[in-house]
Amino acid sequence: MNPTIGIALLLTVLQVARGQKVTSLTACLADQSLRLDCRHENTTATPIQYEFSLTRETKKHVLFGTVGVPEHTYRSRTSFTSKYNIKVLYLSSFTTKDEGLYTCELRLSGQPPVVSNKTVSVLRDKLVKCEGISLLAQNTSRLLLLLLSLPLLQAMDFISL
Repeated sequence: MNPTIGIALLLTVLQVARGQKVTSLTACLADQSLRLDCRHENTTATPIQYEFSLTRETKKHVLFGTVGVPEHTYRSRTSFTSKYNIKVLYLSSFTTKDEGLYTCELRLSGQPPVVSNKTVSVLRDKLVKCEGISLLAQNTSRLLLLLLSLPLLQAMDFISL
């Protein structure tokens, strides 16, 4: 094999492997809905396939996604949003019957397909309210940047504290 082709192939495989790694999966309660935040790296232009599922009593239930077929009982209860590096699933009317292990799985096509996932155990009585964690969970980098830039802004007389 030509060394140039081998290096290009290796770089493509590394980009695919890095480009879809799930970095965290968090759960919180927004009103009466379960909110699952699936954060991931996004360093590839390749479309990312995803699946949210619930495992309860050793049975996997697909809730939403582009990989498996969502079960009929969950279709009307789920809503989904996706941004650059986060996929958010809401499961409305969340009750103790919905407790279990929730998984976010990401896949990139290829031979073999590259799969990355995270799982979180969800118990209704142990869930925190989303409002308490959403600012920090969603805007940590912006908040940190603001805090680090305050002394510079103050030194340049843009602000006074």
